[in-house]
Amino acid sequence: MLSGLSAAGLLLRPDGASAATTYHPVHSARAARHAASAPVAQRAPAIVGKAAAPLPLVMLDPGHGGKDPGAIGVSGTYEKHIAEAAASELQRQLLASGAYRVAMTRSDDRFIPLEGRVDIAHAHRAALFVSMHADALTDRGVRGASVYTLSGQASDAQTAALARTENSADRFGGPQVHASSPEVQAILASLVTEETRRGAAHLASSVVAAFQPRIGLLPHPSRHAAFVVLKSADIPSVLVEMGFMSNRLDEAALRQAGHRMMVAGAMKQAIDRYFASAGGVTHLTG
Repeated sequence: MLSGLSAAGLLLRPDGASAATTYHPVHSARAARHAASAPVAQRAPAIVGKAAAPLPLVMLDPGHGGKDPGAIGVSGTYEKHIAEAAASELQRQLLASGAYRVAMTRSDDRFIPLEGRVDIAHAHRAALFVSMHADALTDRGVRGASVYTLSGQASDAQTAALARTENSADRFGGPQVHASSPEVQAILASLVTEETRRGAAHLASSVVAAFQPRIGLLPHPSRHAAFVVLKSADIPSVLVEMGFMSNRLDEAALRQAGHRMMVAGAMKQAIDRYFASAGGVTHLTG
């Protein structure tokens, strides 16, 4: 007996009761041919669980580049080369951990305007922005690493001078690159969200804590000023001075691959600590 038919040749309703329609072999044959030729509906596969969230992207920003050499060390070393070498080592360590995606504002010797660096970070939807430097001071006796966050007012005179030097880098871009005035810089600093400020401060404290056991630090190493490159309103951003090219000992250390590896290792530890905390998770998932 065919399924759905009674012995009397009547069609059965789904509830088993006989329908009032009489079974006709010709009609049934046509229906069978039609059913055979009709396309079979494909059931969409079931979705099991949730797609994994993308790894956080860390934007590394080697300072200067191209026609902007940055600071020139006492023995002639260019800051732009030290910054790129150290950032490349940090990129290697972060990628090797498997915990991050990493991008760099530059991976070769090219000039990028300050605001262009921030734009690159936004285009990549970065979770963090870390600008890497090794500047120079007029006092060649000053040595040690330090970390800077954005503020409309400088924490001290030395940091104010450092910010002025960094913010003048766009002069190497020629007349087509217009540097922001101090008034505009102050307005931009005021637009940074409180959450972003807290994230930057937390990252800065993590860098200081990671450097402390193995990298020499300036007194009061966590400082702030109106650095243009840190002006992103929604990406926690810090500028790390790995040392000063104006100091012979700092310059000699930064020329060594082993020292740069140690600096990068401490910075990776700080980034790990940032994302392991509640503040880091907020930026990762928000």
